[in-house]
Formats: sequence, C-alpha cells, structure tokens
Amino acid sequence: MSTITYLLAQPGVVAVGEYAYRGDRFSYRGALSEEHARMASIMCRATTMGANMEGQMLEAFHPHNGLNPPRGWMVHGPDYTVCVIANVFCLLDNTKASINDIVRFMLQALAGIKADLI
Repeated sequence: MSTITYLLAQPGVVAVGEYAYRGDRFSYRGALSEEHARMASIMCRATTMGANMEGQMLEAFHPHNGLNPPRGWMVHGPDYTVCVIANVFCLLDNTKASINDIVRFMLQALAGIKADLI
C-alpha cells in the first residue's frame, strides 16, 4: 500500500498530495478541487522553502542544533491541520483525525526522502 493510499484511508484525512521541489508538478487525491490542490501545493512548497531557509539560518548561529535540515512542518488551525513531511502534504479534519498517528506514520514512511533536493 502506498503512503498516499494509506493516509487517505485514515479517519479525518481530507486530502493528500505530493509536490515537486522545483514547483512544476503536483498530484493529489481526496476532497479538494484541482485549483485548491494546486494552491495547496504552491503554499506547501513555499513554506517548505522558508522552513529550510530558517533551518540554515539557525545552523549558522548555532551549528549542529538538530533543526537543520528540517524534515517537515505543520500548521494547526481551529478546524484543519496541514502536515508536510518531505514533499508530501496531508490535510486533516481536527475533529476526526489523530495528528500524532498521521505525523508518526509520515515520518516513518518518508524517512528515506533526501532533504538535499530542496
């Protein structure tokens, strides 16, 4: 079972997608329109690039701090959460999903994705 198929089968997962670090491609499955999925992939790529820049800045101030390179990020709102690990994004409904379970799975499943592609 693929990572995306597994995530989509989990309670509270609204949509899952992948984006290219170059920003030229994306794919998704779930309850998003094509346009919203495109916007989500752009937002995820831009935020990932920003998180990597911040990790590099922290590394310059405090070498070997354990935060660089970042493996992902999360935005937790009142109703929904966006989790990104490597180049995979997952949109969760907070009332139905277990954020800990989703993030744990994503970290394990995507551990082999190289961070130097960014």
